[in-house]
Amino acid sequence: MSVFRQPGVLGRSTRRRVVGVTAALSAAAVEMLAVGCWFVLVVDSRTTSTALAGLGVLFCGSLLRAGVFGATVSDIDDLLQPRRLGVTVVLTTGWIVWLLVAELIGAVPGVVVGTVVLAGILTAQFLLERRVFRRYASTRVTFTPVVPGLLMAVGASTLLATTWFTDWSLSSPPVSLGVTMAVLEVEALHVGVLVFGLFAFLAHQYRFQRILDP
Repeated sequence: MSVFRQPGVLGRSTRRRVVGVTAALSAAAVEMLAVGCWFVLVVDSRTTSTALAGLGVLFCGSLLRAGVFGATVSDIDDLLQPRRLGVTVVLTTGWIVWLLVAELIGAVPGVVVGTVVLAGILTAQFLLERRVFRRYASTRVTFTPVVPGLLMAVGASTLLATTWFTDWSLSSPPVSLGVTMAVLEVEALHVGVLVFGLFAFLAHQYRFQRILDP
């Protein structure tokens, strides 16, 4: 009954929930595209040009994702401040270290150790990001970033596992498009990217829910 006597509480709660879900979808989409494109570039071909292109995509994606977080939880004024660029550098470095560790160890142990390392780096990055983009209206909110860090690390490891341990593809029958024939092909890597995107959404949704709730 108290909710009906205080309609503003329900309105604010609904708005926070909508903002949190929208921000989580946006952050997950950016993360999936950036990490997915970087992963495809560096896994398929290890040349200097692809490495630099992948690094550029990963950095821009990390910068944009940090911007989504900052715009959601605070009055963002200048994303290119040194501290905020540091958040982006930590996130970008984390993905690179994850892949290097996993490849250095190799096989299943590499995936497991890489998951642990990435979960730790993401947890630290989430804490740093929370501090840099702190929301003054909710400074007393307790935020535990271990869960979202672990969720995203598991999603990333799923993406890696689909590349290392599976080799399948599904193709549709040829479809005539005028003078050409089109075939829709789905590979294990594509599924891995989608699964990673789902885990990224769950991770960011958990973060925004804890931060935005009073």
